[in-house]
Amino acid sequence: MCGIVGHVSAGPVNQQVYDSLLLVQHRGQDSTGIATADGRTLHQSKKSGQVREAYRTRDMRELLGNIGLGHVRYATKGHATNLDEAQPFYVNAPYGIVLVHNGNLTNTRELTQQMRERDFRHLNSSSDTELLLNVLASSLQDNVGNRHLDADAIFEAVTKVHSRIRGAYGVIALIAGHGLLAFRDPLGIRPLVLGRRQVTEEIAEAARTYRETHGLSDELPEQEWVVASESLVLEAGGYEVVREIAPGEAVFIDEAGRMQSQQCATDTSLVPCAFEYVYLARPDSVMNGISVYEARLRMGEKLAQTVRQHVPDDDFDVVMPIPDSARPAALQVAHTLGKEYREGFYKNRYVGRTFIMPGQEVRQKSVRQKLNAMRSEFEGKKVLIIDDSIVRGTTSKQIVEMAYEAGAVKVTFASAAPPVRYPHVYGINMPNAEELVAHNRSVEDVRKILGCDHLVYLGVEDMAEAIMADTDWDGLEMSCFTGEYVTGDVTEEYLEFVAGDQES
Repeated sequence: MCGIVGHVSAGPVNQQVYDSLLLVQHRGQDSTGIATADGRTLHQSKKSGQVREAYRTRDMRELLGNIGLGHVRYATKGHATNLDEAQPFYVNAPYGIVLVHNGNLTNTRELTQQMRERDFRHLNSSSDTELLLNVLASSLQDNVGNRHLDADAIFEAVTKVHSRIRGAYGVIALIAGHGLLAFRDPLGIRPLVLGRRQVTEEIAEAARTYRETHGLSDELPEQEWVVASESLVLEAGGYEVVREIAPGEAVFIDEAGRMQSQQCATDTSLVPCAFEYVYLARPDSVMNGISVYEARLRMGEKLAQTVRQHVPDDDFDVVMPIPDSARPAALQVAHTLGKEYREGFYKNRYVGRTFIMPGQEVRQKSVRQKLNAMRSEFEGKKVLIIDDSIVRGTTSKQIVEMAYEAGAVKVTFASAAPPVRYPHVYGINMPNAEELVAHNRSVEDVRKILGCDHLVYLGVEDMAEAIMADTDWDGLEMSCFTGEYVTGDVTEEYLEFVAGDQES
């Protein structure tokens, strides 16, 4: 999971990319990068840590140009602390391309061999983003030759990319001197949304000054464009949501702000990742036409029905969420069951999301730094604690301990998602099944590990119904819950490779 943004602006783009990255910071906190294009000159800055602390004024001053892209990283390949593996990645030929990517490729071994033996391209990291960039660059080189690079040539290259790579990917690339390219995997596993806004007189005035200073054309585009992982970026920036980029589709926006799009894959369907709705996305985003907040409310309603079936009504007095992503589900559980809703855990907002922190030791240390149980809300009470999911069990076990230490007499723990039993290979850091607390264990086994009085999980079918309500999607990517991998190329041998190759 990462957050990606791309902007085509009338004036300087650096601040817009920066502001957009702040809005997707929840999708990754290991490192961040921004690249901009000033005509045919590319500028780039990559930093460790979070956006607000990473960039200084001198960094922003060097990011010249009116087209740019950015990335916040949550490492699923390579090493979280290695800045050489931070995005964007750059290749100088053809044209000069920088690229950011959200997701994971599943045929990296084959592609690495092809890069060495067929494409004769050098890879300097273990990142599948660098692989993807070189596949795109090679495809552009094959297609273009001496012909002028236009949208048709770019779309032909993306078609070749789709034919060579497998897995989940949302991609934004900046081609020096030409424009911004975005495309999405043929199953639409990872999200990507397109937005635009009119160039107002206020924007135009600042843009004219900038363009005159930097020797750019004084012809302003009528519209500015943005592509991002989540719709909240568009709404906060005053952009109109045009639409989700379709599975397999490519969108190209040239330097003059002209947008063209084309379907570049032959076999497409919409099968978005369930975990986006469970945990990853912010609740104020809309993905594939579905409000994340509304989906979490529906998951809470179905979870309440499951709790009613498995837990005696007098075994809990109050319902409490683990902030923040479990709040909508907990609110709906309390409402449906007619129980009091209380906030018993206070969250330190200056500690990152523990699920996406690199390394199990760091996660374990950070749980009690992130959450504090208020004794006044627990003492003498029987509590039903709602979390969005239970992955490794690290956080959940400590939360149960904290509840008892704060004076709870009974603790029921409920997950608004099914048991996570299988590795996730499409861009979420769950590479090793042995680390998953529910892998090869019954619900009762997990309950004993967590130490709670009752443990309840939402069912797989209930989750799917809650997320896909009133949609015409072709399905839902739920591999970490079901063990069924939608790309059809994930074998036991591959899962063993991933478990040994990727760090958790």
